[in-house]
Amino acid sequence: MNRTKSYKPRFDIETSTDEEIHYYTGLGCKSRFNLILHSLGEAAYHLNYYYKAKPKVSIQNQLYLTLIKLRTAHPNTELGFFFRINEKTVSNIFITWINFMYHQWNEINWWPSQELVRYFTPADFKVKFPKTRVIVDGTEFPIHKPQNPLPQQASFSTYKNKNTMKILVGSTPGGLVSYVSPAYCGSASDRQIVERSNLQHLCDLGDEIMADKGFNVEDLFIPFNIQINIPTFFKKKNRLSNKSVMQDRKIASKRVHIERIIGLAKTYKILQISMNRVESSLATEISTVICRLINFRPCIIPEDA
Repeated sequence: MNRTKSYKPRFDIETSTDEEIHYYTGLGCKSRFNLILHSLGEAAYHLNYYYKAKPKVSIQNQLYLTLIKLRTAHPNTELGFFFRINEKTVSNIFITWINFMYHQWNEINWWPSQELVRYFTPADFKVKFPKTRVIVDGTEFPIHKPQNPLPQQASFSTYKNKNTMKILVGSTPGGLVSYVSPAYCGSASDRQIVERSNLQHLCDLGDEIMADKGFNVEDLFIPFNIQINIPTFFKKKNRLSNKSVMQDRKIASKRVHIERIIGLAKTYKILQISMNRVESSLATEISTVICRLINFRPCIIPEDA
């Protein structure tokens, strides 16, 4: 039997159509896939693999496999069938590439300057909230119930009524994902995550941050002359003036941008199904890489939003 022929994978980036690439990775076309590979630099061809052994799979297909795993959450066994490799090799590739992409992209300064943020802020947003530097919101994704009682308790989310991990995501008004926090256990509050963030030091004097309920963190930013725009309803006021109601509506109409971006991140099914023990240990890397991938996709925020 011809071994070379038998090794040829069923899935190959070279023969995949743009439609297949979009379906399995969320990217629109092969050129966008190539852009992602190019952004990772020459280091992608000189990796130190998790299980030491170098897979007999092309670098392009290793990235393809990793993106498919993120997008579809297929089991490693199934991905092994796709690429004609064993389950351990799939795990070797995925763990290696997730860590590599995370660390490589963390070398990039994703936090744009005040001038750039305002230049790319949509017209209507610029009129209503011209000083907004970032829109933030928290999101959770499920994990398997840990066997150890301490992690089990720490990761239990009363909001979701299941074991989860939680991150804080921030985007510019123009739709660039500019901030992603590490993943915390589901019992952590939004305030606790903000306290552990460096948003106070990233923003400049006079900047504004837009947020939703639960982000009662004005006191953390007052010393830095940074304003938090949140709906007045969540400030426990009994009665709202017409002016407050109109302001709340304005905030809600603009804050929805971050909800749409997080919704786009959740199209990567690995954030929808319960992560296993290995995936949970990589929760920070996985969630960060997915949020960075969104920046390579077409912007979903209209120019006149």
